[in-house]
Amino acid sequence: MSYRETYAAWQADPEAFWMDASRTIDWDRPPSRAFFDQGPAGEWYADGMLNACWNAVDRHVEAGRGDQLAIIHDSPITRSCRGITYRELRDRVASLAGALRAKGIQKGDRVIIYMPMVPEALEAMLACARLGAIHSVVFGGFAAHELAVRINDATPKAIIAASCGLEPGRIVPYKPLLDRAIEEATHKPDFCVIFQREQEVAHLTEGRDVAWHSFQFGVEPAECVPVEGNHPAYVLYTSGTTGQPKGVVRHTGGHMVALAWSMKNVYDIDAGDVFWAASDVGWVVGHSYICYGPLAVGATTIVFEGKPVGTPDAAAYWRVIQNHRVKSVFSAPTAIRAIRREDPEGKLIGEYNLRHFKTLYLAGERADPDTIQWAEGKLRVPVIDHWWQTETGWPIVANPVGIELLPVKRGSPSVTLPGYDVQVLDEAGHPVPAGTLGAVAIKLPLPPGTLPTLWNAEDRFRKSYLSHFPGYYETGDAGYIDEDGYLYIMARTDDVINVAGHRLSTGAMEEVLSAHPAVAECAVIGVADSLKGQMPLGFLCLKKGTNTPDQQVVKEVVGMVRDQIGPVAAFKTACVVDRLPKTRSGKILRATMVKIADGESFKTPATIDDPAILDEIAAALRAVGYPQHV
Repeated sequence: MSYRETYAAWQADPEAFWMDASRTIDWDRPPSRAFFDQGPAGEWYADGMLNACWNAVDRHVEAGRGDQLAIIHDSPITRSCRGITYRELRDRVASLAGALRAKGIQKGDRVIIYMPMVPEALEAMLACARLGAIHSVVFGGFAAHELAVRINDATPKAIIAASCGLEPGRIVPYKPLLDRAIEEATHKPDFCVIFQREQEVAHLTEGRDVAWHSFQFGVEPAECVPVEGNHPAYVLYTSGTTGQPKGVVRHTGGHMVALAWSMKNVYDIDAGDVFWAASDVGWVVGHSYICYGPLAVGATTIVFEGKPVGTPDAAAYWRVIQNHRVKSVFSAPTAIRAIRREDPEGKLIGEYNLRHFKTLYLAGERADPDTIQWAEGKLRVPVIDHWWQTETGWPIVANPVGIELLPVKRGSPSVTLPGYDVQVLDEAGHPVPAGTLGAVAIKLPLPPGTLPTLWNAEDRFRKSYLSHFPGYYETGDAGYIDEDGYLYIMARTDDVINVAGHRLSTGAMEEVLSAHPAVAECAVIGVADSLKGQMPLGFLCLKKGTNTPDQQVVKEVVGMVRDQIGPVAAFKTACVVDRLPKTRSGKILRATMVKIADGESFKTPATIDDPAILDEIAAALRAVGYPQHV
């Protein structure tokens, strides 16, 4: 069937379409139907019973694929590479799950995972899934305060962490951050499991911490515990505009069905193929397309502990693709831009045999046409931009390569996938004509695998996503659909910025800046950056009578953001200004400030209180090097 026929089949009978898709995974008790009109936005496969770990691991061993590699861990930082077969993975996960069960972890308990890019991170996720425990992976680079906030929200019974993460040229000790987070948090876990890495052996807190290996010694391996289709598989926190993170919930049944469908139909991956999502387990891509998706279809997944450049050079991607016969790569456009900056002619690409490589997928931020064109020309494979969110868990809009490769339009992630009815609306919630910019929204119900609610925050779920446009899910993105049905995403409609594919809340950064004793008022905007897509830039209004030099205050707030949000925020620049441009009602005109910083033309907003402030902002920006291309 063509893409058009497949999409039409879903439109004609969504229930039959998703019941058919559900047959690609194993159920202990098949669901009686696909969609259940319950909860704030509906639920999928609610009365079925299944286990995500069984579907990702055990069933492939039972089917005779036990000797196939499930995971390849490639770590240029430690100069090591190892493979784990499906049989080995099953045994390792069953052992870890048995040890967790012996310590009291059971179905419905939460477990936070705070790990670097090692196979043990996936084993921890799968061990939780095996028991029906709900995991919440926190990116290893996050600071102690951010971890504490998540501990308080998820109230985990256990935390599984590594002693350290590794960055080029440095070791990042995780244990001191974990200890500080537990100290700060009002909720305390019963115990912590620490995976000791040889690069940094952590001190264990007596009575609370257990070592990964000794804690598993002599335990009975655990079998898979069937859970309901609407049982949460995990909670993943994403930046909220208030600075309080949102816990995106993922139900088990729809999660596994949607991932299995997308692996085949979007990414063209079957059992035995090698798939590499060059991301991190702390982000949604790591959940969907490093762990559960590839394993659900019996593919080999790559866990890469390195960088696109500098480990050791800009050929890291091509070496991995060659050495492991990778068929498809999923990356952020930032990584491709970084490689291009180091090797603009793409000379390093020619040194590697990439004959097994078929497709490059880009997501996480807008892929600029220039980057796509460069990658297409140098790699001679289709470069597929596609669009989705932490909330959806799998692509909304993509070129469905596994169904058919549609014409690529650079700058567009292509067409809407079955399950999604994407519409562009005006402020009143009415669809706009083709080519007209508006708010991108999805008509309810959302498909399987998308978020049914937020963790312990149903009112916030409704307010954040469902209330602005009744009958729709509000994506928070602005864009337009052309006459061929191709979507173009142009901007965020809120103040969440995208730094190298990581969505970060300017509100959270502003909370940190405003905590400085010298700062009276502040604003953070995202400015265009040729490498990372966007970078945060702060504006500080200092309290009257402050004697601290401006540069000292800037240095201190940069340090505070690094400490409280983490290096991932890439917050390096701030300027001191006398006042901020505002509307008469007091709203800071961030969008106008972004245009000034990016050197774009703008109209002075009619609602501005004092237009002269914009000249002051422009002068302050020039002093710190913006706009960059002038």
